[in-house]
Amino acid sequence: MEDVAIAGFAQAPNVRETPGTTNGVEMLVPIFAEVFAATGLSKKDIGFWCSGSSDYLAGRAFSFIAAVDAIGAFPPIHESHVEMDAAWALYEAWLKIRMGEVDTALVYGFGKSSAGQLRRVLSLQLDPYVVAPLWPDSVSIAGLQARLGLESGRWSEKDLAEVAARSLTDATSNPHAQRTRAVDAAELLGMPCVADPLRAHDIAPVTDGAAVIVLASAGRAADLVDRPAIIRGIEHRVDSPVLGARDLTRSPSAGAAGRALDLDGVEVAELHTPFSHQELILRAELGLGDDVRITPSGGALAGNPMFSAGLARIGEAARRIHDGSARKALAHATSGPVLQQNLVAVMEGVN
Repeated sequence: MEDVAIAGFAQAPNVRETPGTTNGVEMLVPIFAEVFAATGLSKKDIGFWCSGSSDYLAGRAFSFIAAVDAIGAFPPIHESHVEMDAAWALYEAWLKIRMGEVDTALVYGFGKSSAGQLRRVLSLQLDPYVVAPLWPDSVSIAGLQARLGLESGRWSEKDLAEVAARSLTDATSNPHAQRTRAVDAAELLGMPCVADPLRAHDIAPVTDGAAVIVLASAGRAADLVDRPAIIRGIEHRVDSPVLGARDLTRSPSAGAAGRALDLDGVEVAELHTPFSHQELILRAELGLGDDVRITPSGGALAGNPMFSAGLARIGEAARRIHDGSARKALAHATSGPVLQQNLVAVMEGVN
């Protein structure tokens, strides 16, 4: 099977609210044009299209079909969709190219989180018999996870503040980030709690946004970008949906996905962590030391567009390889409550 590479990446600005429709077309058209201009491709050159979004978030059935307006459905296209973060759509497209069915694919994700009550919508992914009828929101559940870590001694409030301070400061160099003010940990520790022990900076903001990635076979990618980001491995695993059946201070599925890959020599890791303490969990599970640069884009704490934030982590990691600032990079995406589902990808540049 031929290797697959990331040849292009673009994302819409991460904003608190956009006037666009819930089908994402207004966000998608400009970033499609951006990746086509960067790669020299056009719509007719794409062998397979795959998207990630949510009908629950959009508030309408088959919202992903409406998003096809951004592509143009004629002439007929080869298209698919996943009802989760578009990082999993990338996995599907990666398989299509690995199997030799196509040599190019375009993956995109979009979400208009401002359209409804995001925290209530996310409650619908919980156990429908025992947990969901209680309507616990995503922030409260993450607060329970953070409290368990504090009580067990796995991390401290200072540790959380240091993660948030670094993320928000790094985001000042990311033109797509929603939060862009440089801060220090001492300042953040003085802020009031929102969902004890979490403060506002520990929680990803509600964000509208979209992202797109162009995949190509390694041979084709060499013609599209100077330094393709070759996907050396990609794995995704899942933990129990029953919150009481697992240790919430750990993420066994993330650890299992990481152990299935070769992480030696990783220089940059883009981690999808909607809450500050989740970075600490993932760093431990993936064995990332102090020599690995963690989420230099600022990550989800600086802008967390639902259903494209994980895809954006893969794109940001690939960008580091494209620009030559890293030789080997890791990207992570999560879906479900408190790190239930995790995808890990490793990319490497070629000289």
